[in-house]
Amino acid sequence: MLKNIEESTFEETILENGFYLFHFQNQSNKTQNFAREINSSFIQIHFCLKGNSKFLFNNGSYTFDVLDNRCILLYNPQRELPLNLEIKPKTTLVSLIISIEKFHSLFSKEAEYIPFLSSENTNKKYYDDSEIKPMVGIVLQQITNSQVSSTIKNLYLKGKVYELLSLHFEKDTSSNDEYCPFLVDEQNVIKIRKAKDIIINKMAEPPSLQELANEIGLNIKKLKEGFKQIYGDTVYGFLLDYKMEHARRLLESNQYNVNEVGLQIGYSTASHFIAAFKKKFGTTPKQYVMSLNQ
Repeated sequence: MLKNIEESTFEETILENGFYLFHFQNQSNKTQNFAREINSSFIQIHFCLKGNSKFLFNNGSYTFDVLDNRCILLYNPQRELPLNLEIKPKTTLVSLIISIEKFHSLFSKEAEYIPFLSSENTNKKYYDDSEIKPMVGIVLQQITNSQVSSTIKNLYLKGKVYELLSLHFEKDTSSNDEYCPFLVDEQNVIKIRKAKDIIINKMAEPPSLQELANEIGLNIKKLKEGFKQIYGDTVYGFLLDYKMEHARRLLESNQYNVNEVGLQIGYSTASHFIAAFKKKFGTTPKQYVMSLNQ
Protein backbone atom coordinates (compact mmCIF):
# COMPACT_ATOMS: atom_id res chain seq x y z
CA MET A 1 0.00 0.00 0.00
CA LEU A 2 1.41 3.38 -1.05
CA LYS A 3 -0.01 6.73 0.02
CA ASN A 4 1.10 10.15 -1.20
CA ILE A 5 0.58 13.28 0.90
CA GLU A 6 1.86 16.42 -0.84
CA GLU A 7 5.61 15.70 -1.21
CA SER A 8 5.51 12.81 1.24
CA THR A 9 4.98 9.09 0.85
CA PHE A 10 4.06 6.29 3.20
CA GLU A 11 4.41 2.71 2.05
CA GLU A 12 3.27 -0.32 4.01
CA THR A 13 4.35 -3.83 3.02
CA ILE A 14 2.98 -6.97 4.65
CA LEU A 15 5.97 -9.29 4.49
CA GLU A 16 4.30 -12.15 6.34
CA ASN A 17 1.57 -12.67 8.88
CA GLY A 18 2.65 -10.62 11.91
CA PHE A 19 5.54 -8.95 10.06
CA TYR A 20 5.21 -5.44 8.57
CA LEU A 21 7.52 -2.95 6.86
CA PHE A 22 6.72 0.79 6.95
CA HIS A 23 8.60 3.34 4.84
CA PHE A 24 8.05 7.04 5.51
CA GLN A 25 9.51 9.69 3.22
CA ASN A 26 8.69 13.28 4.15
CA GLN A 27 10.20 15.59 1.53
CA SER A 28 7.84 18.45 2.35
CA ASN A 29 8.49 21.42 4.61
CA LYS A 30 5.73 20.39 7.01
CA THR A 31 5.61 17.86 9.81
CA GLN A 32 3.50 14.83 8.88
CA ASN A 33 1.58 12.72 11.41
CA PHE A 34 1.02 9.00 11.39
CA ALA A 35 -0.93 6.83 13.85
CA ARG A 36 -1.47 3.09 14.02
CA GLU A 37 -2.72 0.77 16.77
CA ILE A 38 -0.12 -1.85 17.71
CA ASN A 39 -0.69 -4.34 20.50
CA SER A 40 1.80 -5.48 23.13
CA SER A 41 2.80 -8.66 21.28
CA PHE A 42 4.85 -6.72 18.71
CA ILE A 43 8.44 -5.51 18.64
CA GLN A 44 8.99 -2.14 16.97
CA ILE A 45 12.30 -1.29 15.30
CA HIS A 46 12.59 2.20 13.82
CA PHE A 47 15.52 3.28 11.63
CA CYS A 48 15.88 7.02 10.93
CA LEU A 49 18.09 7.32 7.85
CA LYS A 50 17.96 11.10 7.92
CA GLY A 51 16.04 13.86 9.64
CA ASN A 52 14.13 13.44 12.88
CA SER A 53 10.91 11.81 14.07
CA LYS A 54 9.11 12.14 17.37
CA PHE A 55 7.09 9.45 19.14
CA LEU A 56 4.21 10.57 21.33
CA PHE A 57 2.72 8.47 24.10
CA ASN A 58 -0.11 9.05 26.60
CA ASN A 59 -1.68 11.81 24.50
CA GLY A 60 1.63 13.59 24.12
CA SER A 61 2.55 13.66 27.80
CA TYR A 62 5.62 11.54 27.04
CA THR A 63 7.74 11.88 23.89
CA PHE A 64 11.12 10.87 22.56
CA ASP A 65 12.99 11.48 19.33
CA VAL A 66 14.44 9.14 16.76
CA LEU A 67 17.37 11.13 15.46
CA ASP A 68 19.39 11.07 12.26
CA ASN A 69 21.26 7.76 11.72
CA ARG A 70 19.81 6.24 14.90
CA CYS A 71 17.79 3.10 15.51
CA ILE A 72 15.16 2.73 18.25
CA LEU A 73 13.86 -0.64 19.43
CA LEU A 74 10.72 -0.84 21.58
CA TYR A 75 9.14 -3.86 23.21
CA ASN A 76 6.76 -3.89 26.16
CA PRO A 77 4.68 -7.04 26.69
CA GLN A 78 2.89 -5.37 29.62
CA ARG A 79 1.19 -2.51 27.74
CA GLU A 80 0.15 -1.27 24.32
CA LEU A 81 2.60 0.88 22.37
CA PRO A 82 0.53 2.41 19.57
CA LEU A 83 2.38 4.30 16.86
CA ASN A 84 1.79 8.04 17.12
CA LEU A 85 4.48 9.66 15.00
CA GLU A 86 5.46 13.17 14.09
CA ILE A 87 7.67 12.88 11.02
CA LYS A 88 9.68 16.07 10.63
CA PRO A 89 10.45 17.69 7.25
CA LYS A 90 13.16 16.09 5.11
CA THR A 91 12.98 12.83 7.05
CA THR A 92 13.30 9.22 5.91
CA LEU A 93 12.18 6.56 8.37
CA VAL A 94 11.98 2.79 7.99
CA SER A 95 10.06 0.79 10.60
CA LEU A 96 9.75 -2.93 11.20
CA ILE A 97 6.80 -4.19 13.22
CA ILE A 98 7.17 -7.87 14.06
CA SER A 99 5.37 -10.17 16.47
CA ILE A 100 7.50 -11.62 19.25
CA GLU A 101 6.56 -15.14 18.10
CA LYS A 102 7.81 -14.42 14.60
CA PHE A 103 10.94 -12.79 15.95
CA HIS A 104 11.72 -15.79 18.14
CA SER A 105 11.36 -18.09 15.13
CA LEU A 106 14.10 -16.22 13.27
CA PHE A 107 16.82 -16.84 15.83
CA SER A 108 18.38 -19.98 17.22
CA LYS A 109 18.66 -20.80 20.90
CA GLU A 110 22.21 -19.45 20.75
CA ALA A 111 20.79 -15.94 20.27
CA GLU A 112 20.04 -15.33 23.94
CA TYR A 113 22.55 -12.47 23.84
CA ILE A 114 19.58 -10.48 22.47
CA PRO A 115 18.06 -9.37 25.80
CA PHE A 116 14.36 -9.85 25.11
CA LEU A 117 14.95 -13.35 23.69
CA SER A 118 16.39 -14.72 26.93
CA SER A 119 14.06 -16.80 29.09
CA GLU A 120 14.47 -14.58 32.16
CA ASN A 121 13.37 -11.50 30.21
CA THR A 122 10.29 -13.02 28.57
CA ASN A 123 7.84 -10.64 30.24
CA LYS A 124 10.08 -7.62 30.60
CA LYS A 125 9.98 -4.43 28.54
CA TYR A 126 13.00 -3.49 26.45
CA TYR A 127 14.25 -0.26 24.91
CA ASP A 128 17.38 0.35 22.89
CA ASP A 129 18.78 3.41 21.13
CA SER A 130 21.80 2.76 18.92
CA GLU A 131 23.64 4.14 15.93
CA ILE A 132 22.79 2.56 12.59
CA LYS A 133 25.70 0.34 11.57
CA PRO A 134 27.27 1.23 8.22
CA MET A 135 26.30 -2.09 6.61
CA VAL A 136 22.75 -1.75 7.96
CA GLY A 137 22.60 1.73 6.44
CA ILE A 138 23.48 0.31 3.03
CA VAL A 139 20.66 -2.25 3.19
CA LEU A 140 18.23 0.46 4.30
CA GLN A 141 19.20 2.50 1.25
CA GLN A 142 18.57 -0.51 -0.96
CA ILE A 143 15.12 -0.88 0.59
CA THR A 144 14.15 2.77 0.24
CA ASN A 145 15.56 3.14 -3.28
CA SER A 146 14.41 -0.20 -4.68
CA GLN A 147 13.13 0.05 -8.23
CA VAL A 148 12.28 -3.61 -8.86
CA SER A 149 9.07 -4.50 -10.66
CA SER A 150 5.87 -4.87 -8.66
CA THR A 151 5.73 -8.58 -9.42
CA ILE A 152 8.82 -9.33 -7.34
CA LYS A 153 8.96 -6.29 -5.05
CA ASN A 154 7.50 -8.06 -2.02
CA LEU A 155 10.00 -10.90 -2.39
CA TYR A 156 12.87 -8.42 -2.83
CA LEU A 157 11.86 -6.42 0.26
CA LYS A 158 11.39 -9.55 2.33
CA GLY A 159 14.90 -10.72 1.49
CA LYS A 160 16.36 -7.30 2.27
CA VAL A 161 14.52 -7.07 5.61
CA TYR A 162 15.89 -10.46 6.67
CA GLU A 163 19.36 -9.25 5.70
CA LEU A 164 18.71 -6.06 7.68
CA LEU A 165 17.75 -7.97 10.82
CA SER A 166 20.71 -10.33 10.58
CA LEU A 167 23.16 -7.42 10.27
CA HIS A 168 21.48 -5.33 12.98
CA PHE A 169 21.50 -8.15 15.54
CA GLU A 170 24.76 -9.73 14.43
CA LYS A 171 26.99 -10.56 17.34
CA ASP A 172 30.74 -10.32 16.97
CA THR A 173 31.79 -13.15 19.26
CA SER A 174 35.24 -11.64 19.63
CA SER A 175 33.67 -8.62 21.34
CA ASN A 176 32.09 -10.61 24.17
CA ASP A 177 33.39 -8.86 27.30
CA GLU A 178 33.33 -12.12 29.25
CA TYR A 179 35.95 -13.65 26.96
CA CYS A 180 37.77 -10.58 25.72
CA PRO A 181 40.26 -9.12 28.22
CA PHE A 182 40.90 -6.12 25.98
CA LEU A 183 37.37 -4.77 26.30
CA VAL A 184 37.24 -5.28 30.05
CA ASP A 185 39.49 -2.23 30.29
CA GLU A 186 37.11 0.72 30.00
CA GLN A 187 40.02 3.06 29.31
CA ASN A 188 40.88 1.13 26.15
CA VAL A 189 37.25 1.33 25.03
CA ILE A 190 37.32 5.12 25.52
CA LYS A 191 40.51 5.33 23.45
CA ILE A 192 39.01 3.30 20.60
CA ARG A 193 35.93 5.52 20.57
CA LYS A 194 38.23 8.53 20.46
CA ALA A 195 39.97 6.97 17.44
CA LYS A 196 36.61 6.67 15.69
CA ASP A 197 35.84 10.35 16.36
CA ILE A 198 39.27 11.39 15.05
CA ILE A 199 38.97 9.60 11.72
CA ILE A 200 35.44 10.93 11.23
CA ASN A 201 36.52 14.51 11.95
CA LYS A 202 39.51 14.11 9.64
CA MET A 203 37.85 11.96 6.99
CA ALA A 204 39.17 14.10 4.11
CA GLU A 205 42.76 13.62 5.31
CA PRO A 206 42.74 10.74 7.80
CA PRO A 207 45.84 9.97 9.85
CA SER A 208 47.87 6.83 9.30
CA LEU A 209 47.34 3.93 11.67
CA GLN A 210 50.58 4.79 13.44
CA GLU A 211 49.59 8.44 13.83
CA LEU A 212 46.14 7.42 15.09
CA ALA A 213 47.64 4.93 17.55
CA ASN A 214 50.03 7.58 18.86
CA GLU A 215 47.22 10.12 19.28
CA ILE A 216 45.01 7.82 21.36
CA GLY A 217 47.86 6.21 23.31
CA LEU A 218 47.62 2.60 22.11
CA ASN A 219 49.90 0.47 20.00
CA ILE A 220 48.77 -0.42 16.48
CA LYS A 221 47.91 -4.02 17.37
CA LYS A 222 45.53 -3.00 20.16
CA LEU A 223 44.06 -0.25 18.00
CA LYS A 224 43.27 -2.68 15.18
CA GLU A 225 41.97 -5.43 17.47
CA GLY A 226 39.90 -3.06 19.60
CA PHE A 227 38.38 -1.25 16.63
CA LYS A 228 37.34 -4.53 15.04
CA GLN A 229 35.84 -5.75 18.31
CA ILE A 230 33.83 -2.61 19.01
CA TYR A 231 32.78 -1.56 15.49
CA GLY A 232 32.94 -4.87 13.64
CA ASP A 233 35.25 -3.56 10.92
CA THR A 234 38.78 -2.37 10.27
CA VAL A 235 39.60 1.29 10.89
CA TYR A 236 39.63 2.21 7.21
CA GLY A 237 36.80 -0.16 6.32
CA PHE A 238 34.62 1.65 8.84
CA LEU A 239 35.82 5.03 7.56
CA LEU A 240 35.01 4.13 3.94
CA ASP A 241 31.45 3.15 4.87
CA TYR A 242 31.05 6.34 6.89
CA LYS A 243 32.41 8.50 4.06
CA MET A 244 30.01 6.94 1.56
CA GLU A 245 27.03 7.50 3.89
CA HIS A 246 28.15 11.10 4.45
CA ALA A 247 28.52 11.59 0.70
CA ARG A 248 25.02 10.24 0.16
CA ARG A 249 23.58 12.79 2.60
CA LEU A 250 25.51 15.64 0.97
CA LEU A 251 24.13 14.64 -2.43
CA GLU A 252 20.60 14.49 -1.02
CA SER A 253 20.95 18.06 0.27
CA ASN A 254 21.24 19.32 -3.34
CA GLN A 255 23.78 21.88 -2.13
CA TYR A 256 26.87 20.34 -3.72
CA ASN A 257 27.78 18.82 -7.05
CA VAL A 258 29.55 15.48 -7.42
CA ASN A 259 33.05 17.00 -7.53
CA GLU A 260 32.43 19.06 -4.38
CA VAL A 261 31.11 16.06 -2.47
CA GLY A 262 34.10 13.98 -3.50
CA LEU A 263 36.51 16.67 -2.31
CA GLN A 264 34.72 17.03 1.03
CA ILE A 265 35.24 13.36 1.85
CA GLY A 266 38.82 13.20 0.61
CA TYR A 267 38.78 12.25 -3.09
CA SER A 268 41.04 14.47 -5.19
CA THR A 269 39.56 13.17 -8.46
CA ALA A 270 35.88 12.75 -9.26
CA SER A 271 36.48 9.44 -11.06
CA HIS A 272 37.82 7.78 -7.90
CA PHE A 273 34.87 9.04 -5.87
CA ILE A 274 32.36 7.88 -8.50
CA ALA A 275 33.97 4.42 -8.61
CA ALA A 276 33.89 4.10 -4.80
CA PHE A 277 30.28 5.29 -4.58
CA LYS A 278 29.14 2.90 -7.29
CA LYS A 279 30.94 -0.02 -5.65
CA LYS A 280 29.18 0.73 -2.35
CA PHE A 281 25.67 1.57 -3.54
CA GLY A 282 25.47 0.01 -6.99
CA THR A 283 24.83 3.33 -8.71
CA THR A 284 26.80 6.46 -9.60
CA PRO A 285 26.36 9.68 -7.60
CA LYS A 286 24.70 11.36 -10.59
CA GLN A 287 22.26 8.47 -11.08
CA TYR A 288 21.50 8.49 -7.36
CA VAL A 289 20.63 12.21 -7.40
CA MET A 290 18.49 11.69 -10.50
CA SER A 291 16.56 8.88 -8.77
CA LEU A 292 15.83 11.21 -5.84
CA ASN A 293 14.49 13.90 -8.15
CA GLN A 294 12.29 11.37 -9.91
